Amino acid sequence: METPVAERLPLETTGLRPTYRFDLRTGPPDVFVDASETDWRHLTWKDVGRPYLVENYSKRRRAWEQEQGREMPVPVQWKFFNKHFHQLFMTDLDEAPAEARQRLQRHLAGLNLHGAAEVLKELARMKIWNKVHRVEDAVWDPRGKRALFEGLDVKRPRILFLGAAEGYEAMQLLALYPGGHAVLVDYDDFCRTDRYGHFPEAYPFLGRNPATGQWDVYHKEDFHIDYVVEDIRNLKYGREFDIVLSVGLIEHFPDEHKPLVFDFHRRFLKPGGYAIMTTPRRQLRSRLFYLAMGELMNFGYRELMDVRQMGLYAYENGFEILRAGHIKAHNGIIARAR
Repeated sequence: METPVAERLPLETTGLRPTYRFDLRTGPPDVFVDASETDWRHLTWKDVGRPYLVENYSKRRRAWEQEQGREMPVPVQWKFFNKHFHQLFMTDLDEAPAEARQRLQRHLAGLNLHGAAEVLKELARMKIWNKVHRVEDAVWDPRGKRALFEGLDVKRPRILFLGAAEGYEAMQLLALYPGGHAVLVDYDDFCRTDRYGHFPEAYPFLGRNPATGQWDVYHKEDFHIDYVVEDIRNLKYGREFDIVLSVGLIEHFPDEHKPLVFDFHRRFLKPGGYAIMTTPRRQLRSRLFYLAMGELMNFGYRELMDVRQMGLYAYENGFEILRAGHIKAHNGIIARAR
């Protein structure tokens, strides 16, 4: 059962809810490995190699393409991904495994080996998701992202979140820099109605109280947020945002389109504004995760890269890198347009 919003959890605590972990610890470790001293001017692709391409596409994509007789369009890929990824976030990881084990017993009793095999796969995915998202807190990773986001020279910032999904990182920024306004943009309306719309109201974000400068706890209802359902290419904003943010966006664009996606971050920034970008890390654990969870998550182009590869892309596409490093499952960069 969800924690009521009225229940204000105390600082320095962490614990599990059926669908997520909350973490209100303010002290170290920050779980951010800093690589900001990298000499981006002299780094080359020969030094860093190429990103790892995830190619084990879901059987659901292949079945759709066989039925339709054409390649699955990118917007359709995202609709499949968002629906299935949201199902993971909404899974009650205390109750769902027990229900699945009951189904497994019924299949075995009825000698339905195919049904039993499918339930075993489902149980394995739930176990992986529970460990990655709820136990290790590597998907939202509030402590690592706070360490990445802190120290920006902004007050009451205007934030544009490109490919926003549920908008988690914008809410975290609004907690760290209270009084701001975030515009979340995604071209799948399901993200507005379900991924953001059903984000747990009780989830606590650790931020700063502007009256005292001390740590305080915020919730979704405390933030000023507008959600815009639109293709990023059609946005009509000018250079009016203090922060342009993307999380897991750059790695979905092959090299020939990378200049365009970096331009999306630049074209809406105020002079001196911050571009904040993250991508999934290239590491063995990430490769195994996308292999095991591919049936639910792998519908389109996806790369895994390390922070030097990500930073080199940003530098080559006109950004000055102010902070770079990695957290549990992601690379992170804070940059300004050169």
